[in-house]
Amino acid sequence: MFKYLKGDKVIWVTIFILSIISVMAVYSSSGMLAFKTKGGNTEHFLFKHTFILILGLGLMFGTHLIKYTWFSRLSQLAMIMAIPMLTYTLAMGVNLNSANRWINIPGTDLTFQTSDFAKLALIMYLARLLSKKQDEIKDFKSAFLPMILPIIIICGLILPANFSTSAILFITCLILMFIGRINVKHLLSLVGCAILGFALLVGISYVVPVEKIFPRMETWKQRIETFVTSEKKGEDTAAISDASFQSDQAKIAIATGGLFGKGPGNSDQRNFIPHPYSDFIYAIVIEEYGLLGGVFVLLAYLILLFRGVKIVVKSPNTFAALLALGCCFMLIFQALINMAVAVNLFPVTGQPLPLISMGGTSLWFTSIAVGIILSVSRAIEEGETKTEEEYAIA
Repeated sequence: MFKYLKGDKVIWVTIFILSIISVMAVYSSSGMLAFKTKGGNTEHFLFKHTFILILGLGLMFGTHLIKYTWFSRLSQLAMIMAIPMLTYTLAMGVNLNSANRWINIPGTDLTFQTSDFAKLALIMYLARLLSKKQDEIKDFKSAFLPMILPIIIICGLILPANFSTSAILFITCLILMFIGRINVKHLLSLVGCAILGFALLVGISYVVPVEKIFPRMETWKQRIETFVTSEKKGEDTAAISDASFQSDQAKIAIATGGLFGKGPGNSDQRNFIPHPYSDFIYAIVIEEYGLLGGVFVLLAYLILLFRGVKIVVKSPNTFAALLALGCCFMLIFQALINMAVAVNLFPVTGQPLPLISMGGTSLWFTSIAVGIILSVSRAIEEGETKTEEEYAIA
């Protein structure tokens, strides 16, 4: 099999293991959804998710065969497409829970979350800019400004409907720019402006209704206030319990799972957690496979991070290193956020667990991101030695 699978073999094995866990966890946790929407046909979501997962692995395989330098050129086209797609989604997208995040794919029952495409496009484009401008990387006008404008535009268009995705992408871009040797003073100024701007927006929302511009503002405030308030002892928690229902049910799932878990398919809290197959699938994994199962999943993501960093260190040039680093960190950061939410270390965000949660296009774009990492790894494996000058010409 490894004759056809190029690149880092440890990453391939880890992906296959996570895929098996995904199929088992989604089949178990989607039972209530099947009874509500498919008349009890639990196999419907099993077959649908398996099909999406297999197609995702196919996209990963195809992407890893593409020479990584092509992603530099593709990033320009992707950025041109991403901005109007995000704008259309905000204006005409499918509205769910006061958020326009999706557009329908014609002829199918699948929805396309445009922010998943935009995240990947921005990471590729930023890696391209950082590598091209290394000779003038400390200059504000010629280096920092051309990079920060697309970041502000993309993150700003994602923000109204999906704060957590926008924040994760923004932090990933900051880390890429820091490693890409952007002036630290410029980065600190950017962080300060972002914090000040968001704090000002939240403050205004307490005085002037901003629901038409940021319909999710009340949800953001409620989640943060619930998380902070529920940690305080000695208060009347009747109102808090209603607001933190998802987190409370996840805690029960984790507590009853114990060390070894209840066994595959034996979860009880899947019938109570609103989205056990996506946002809180990690809690279901711990309930059914115990603390050992939860630690195993965490270690799998840490292995991906370790192997990703190893690829970055061995990358043939700046673009390859930053491209692999951006894709790797974005995936791992999202996974850690999802797991932190499940164990109540972080406010509820709505972020799925990459490569495990039930999904459609989000799983496909995650697979493409992993394929890009493997493409860089394949170049290292095949002895790619292209210099910065040769890359610039390409």
